[in-house]
Amino acid sequence: MNENEQNELIHKVIGAAMRVHSEIGYGMREKTYERALIVELEHLGIPYSQQSRYPVVYRDVKVDEYIPDLEIEDILVVDTKVIETIADYELGQMLSYLRITKKTIGLIINFKHPSLQWRKVTLNP
Repeated sequence: MNENEQNELIHKVIGAAMRVHSEIGYGMREKTYERALIVELEHLGIPYSQQSRYPVVYRDVKVDEYIPDLEIEDILVVDTKVIETIADYELGQMLSYLRITKKTIGLIINFKHPSLQWRKVTLNP
């Protein structure tokens, strides 16, 4: 997928999140928004996977696992949040998701406030 197609996908996902935010409102649980966003992605015909599990391995031993909220078209990791602001912790978490999933683009979407907030995160391989 080229950069223009990636930007178009990100634009569609943000638009879908805006529709969810507009319909449901702000301040509900993260899982509510994740599930509603899935309904909107299905309506738009955008392929996704939800809650895929990725092992974290240290010295050939599985020590943990990462479970990103959504992966879209096998290139974009989406993390839904209900937090005051997207801060360094969320950026670090997304960078970890990108490293573990071997993807390069992430999108953090925050539904807590009257205006939807989002942040694109890229991992340079």
